Amino acid sequence: MSTAPVTVITGASRGIGHGIAKALLARGDRVCLTGRDADALAAAVDALGSDRAMGVAGKAHDEAHQDEVIDRVMHAWGRVDHLVNNAGRNPVLGGLADAEPALLAKVFEINVLSAFGFARRAWHAWQRENGGTVVNIASVAGLTASPFLGAYGVSKAALINLTEQLAHEFAPRVRVNAIAPAVVRTKFAAALYEGREEEAAAPYPLGRLGEPSDVAGAAAFLTSADSAWITGQTLVLDGGLFLNAGLG
Repeated sequence: MSTAPVTVITGASRGIGHGIAKALLARGDRVCLTGRDADALAAAVDALGSDRAMGVAGKAHDEAHQDEVIDRVMHAWGRVDHLVNNAGRNPVLGGLADAEPALLAKVFEINVLSAFGFARRAWHAWQRENGGTVVNIASVAGLTASPFLGAYGVSKAALINLTEQLAHEFAPRVRVNAIAPAVVRTKFAAALYEGREEEAAAPYPLGRLGEPSDVAGAAAFLTSADSAWITGQTLVLDGGLFLNAGLG
């Protein structure tokens, strides 16, 4: 049986998640991608062109889906070395003052509880006894207040705190870290830059928005032995944005 590492990546049918899948496949991992849309997920797996990639469709916050993903990976490959929690949702732009509580609950369900659910299952299925890593894809919106990403930012702040809590509880065998990107050029973030990309990129000292490959490189690092003494940290990928005025 192959001893190649196995990585589960949620929300991986496109954008950042798919970029991470490509990077980890390139280094030799076996990868399981998840996503809500079965057809889009199947196309994403096919696009990777590897027999070391599989897909399991479902909603990230659905506990039955979480069970299915871990069960299928353990059955097929017998291990879950790395987990990348990338699934996320931002259903509305704006602050919190006029947001319905049900909206905030839905954002937390996907952005926070799904990450917790997958991490708990990977821990019990393999990582508690064998070690591994968890990487949570957070956001710079979780580090400071924002006038246009209220619910999303609060959920990502909770995800960062969850990262620290799990890093404490899962140590010493499992390392848990987060990545906090600024705006990355994906369909998910299109409302923040589409039709005005030059203007959107102007505050970034590095002169551009992020690319999925930027996040993929960071995820590859945090799931590698090169980061063996790093846990409970949030790696900010912002093109220098916070050197200026932040998100405000």
